[in-house]
Amino acid sequence: METPPSNSAAGGLASQKPPGVRERILATAADLFYRRGIHAVGVDAIVAESGVAKMSFYRHFPSKDDLIRAVLVLHDGRYWTWWDEALARHPDDPRQQLRDLFAALGERFHHPTYRGCAFINFTAEFAQMGHPGYDVVTANKRQQRERLHALVGRLGVADPELLADQLLFLMEGARVSALTLGDEGPARHLPRAADALVASHLLQPSATTKQG
Repeated sequence: METPPSNSAAGGLASQKPPGVRERILATAADLFYRRGIHAVGVDAIVAESGVAKMSFYRHFPSKDDLIRAVLVLHDGRYWTWWDEALARHPDDPRQQLRDLFAALGERFHHPTYRGCAFINFTAEFAQMGHPGYDVVTANKRQQRERLHALVGRLGVADPELLADQLLFLMEGARVSALTLGDEGPARHLPRAADALVASHLLQPSATTKQG
């Protein structure tokens, strides 16, 4: 998940509690892993940047792998907050919700700290499918597919599963393209490409129309 900026709403500074040790470690690791890469960042760098004692670090995270998984869980929560906020403006209009979702994704590519999808970056660094972070990554991608399928199902198209998978392909491809070619590459066409794809499915007779 391309999660450099946090999109969740925040209260005033006076109402926010200072982050605890675990939260400081997580926030620091999430930032360093995303900017530099997971393998390139060691425990010592995280301890120094977060300002916690190494003993405190290992009290919360017995191993770096435990921390990596926790960071992915953090990214997952941020991602779904972003997703829900993108769809919240037009809850009764699934076509506009899709437009809002892909427009919001396109905006993320312009962020100066964009370094791709944190989940895709993880899989590029770890070939071992047995790593404890893989279940978080797989669950996130599956949920994206399921949510797209549910959203597309409200459009009344003939094959919502096909359209949902095509839209997911667009999302994933744009994430990689924006990282390698920048936001002025093919990724800049993502919102229009997604809308054109949806329009092409809406032009096809729905299952209800065929039965009638």
